[in-house]
Amino acid sequence: MSKFSLIRDWARERNIIEGATQASQAEKLFEENGELVRALIEDDIDKFVDAVGDIVVVLTILAEMKDVSIEDCISTAYEEIKDRKGKMVAGIFVKDL
Repeated sequence: MSKFSLIRDWARERNIIEGATQASQAEKLFEENGELVRALIEDDIDKFVDAVGDIVVVLTILAEMKDVSIEDCISTAYEEIKDRKGKMVAGIFVKDL
């Protein structure tokens, strides 16, 4: 069983998927993003790992609430970027048009 499946099961057992709202999960995602930024500013690898994991959990739950699997979301994103060309500009990847 994949970790994504375990996350979905965990969320169902706690009535998050049916009992929470998509808006509340979006709020949770912003909260976790704030923790990620703090971890980066503090250069704290443990907090960074925790924040990234929490973000993946929330995204997995939010995708499930929309009847989409996180695996499909990741696959779609990869298919979109896999052949993308571009260059780094001031530390940011800028795709070619």
